Amino acid sequence: MGNNINNGNAQALLPIGVFLVVFLGSGVLTGDFYAMPAIVAFLIALCVAFIQNRKVSFNEKLAIIAKGAGDENIITMSLIFLCAGGFSGAVTAAGGVESTVNLGLSVLPSHFAVVGLFIIGCFISVSMGTSMGTIAALAPIAVGISEKTEFPIAICIGAVLCGAMFGDNLSMISDTTIAAVKTQGCEMKDKFRENFFIVLPAAIITIVLFLVITRNGEFHISEELTYNFFRVIPYILVLVGALIGMNVFVVLIGGTVISLLIGVFTGAILPNQIFLAVGGGVINGQNIGGVMGMYDITVISIVVACIVSLVKENGGIRYILGFIRTRIKGEKGAELGIASLALLVDMCTANNTVAIVMSGPIAKEISDEFEVDKKRSASLLDIFSSVGQGLIPYGAQLLTAAALTGLTPFDIMPYLYYPILMAVSAICFIFLRKRK
Repeated sequence: MGNNINNGNAQALLPIGVFLVVFLGSGVLTGDFYAMPAIVAFLIALCVAFIQNRKVSFNEKLAIIAKGAGDENIITMSLIFLCAGGFSGAVTAAGGVESTVNLGLSVLPSHFAVVGLFIIGCFISVSMGTSMGTIAALAPIAVGISEKTEFPIAICIGAVLCGAMFGDNLSMISDTTIAAVKTQGCEMKDKFRENFFIVLPAAIITIVLFLVITRNGEFHISEELTYNFFRVIPYILVLVGALIGMNVFVVLIGGTVISLLIGVFTGAILPNQIFLAVGGGVINGQNIGGVMGMYDITVISIVVACIVSLVKENGGIRYILGFIRTRIKGEKGAELGIASLALLVDMCTANNTVAIVMSGPIAKEISDEFEVDKKRSASLLDIFSSVGQGLIPYGAQLLTAAALTGLTPFDIMPYLYYPILMAVSAICFIFLRKRK
């Protein structure tokens, strides 16, 4: 191992270590894990990567990072991020979020209040592609249901968080799904199908658990829930289009155009504001509680690609692979290694998209080495980064849910059944799935 480039070089991993120290250190010192913008920490890490390996000239290093940032998967991923942001902005401006929430609540059986929050959260997060947007939309409703049923608010918001993480992991327009698919080089529809059957048992058991603990409650909605079904159509079209295998760019751009037309037709968007709606989605996205918009994620993905290209050139990736290879036995071990890698990086970065972008290249090397199916490695990356993001008390999801309900993250954590069951289900699939 040592410092031999042919066998890998542990010192090449220093930029990643610097990022973790700077990013986590600022969070520990300030008590706010979003006080340090992730892009600043990554730029510091990139500077460290440039300083290393003086045998390679500065101009040669520029050529290396240009090649890394210009990789087909990185460019494609970045463009998909921007298109997804544009769709999110257009459909939100058209009133799609409010109509989707109210439509779900209007068909909610009164004695399934908390379970309904979970199911509606699943649908909205799959449709919107953002756990943060789902939490922001449903948290006030969770508070209202708690007040009227006398269920602890922690249970109600826990159901919302569980539903939000379901879609964050599965949605065709989620930044985590896009990153997982593009870093592993598989088709989105294939990853969705692989992923869906892994998490389905966890979702079913979560429903049963919420039914059991809330079986004596009942909820009656007194206020009028107004919705316009036309405003829900873009979500449905995007979901169906992605499932049947349409090109992701066609799906997102088509969904954006339809959202704008519906918004103008229903009076939600003025004709002279259609470009502002799209631009707002790209730049700001669901920027809630310190969470980055699609533009931020795009820039970070490019900077991370630059860092990874220098780390790889200096032997860092080979060192990690060598370290893992000595501890992995076969395909099952490789899948567990990918899962552990995604979970660990997410716990360090408190952002599952960043975690996937950082660990994706290493996971790809592992999957190629041990012949793990691409859609399988993409699913494991997405699942276990979402497991971490849905459970860490300093993650944006729990912090935002706590802020919107007046609780602490630790009040909500006992009811986060779905992320735990998602991990259990995925591990069971790793050990029990038949292989060719």
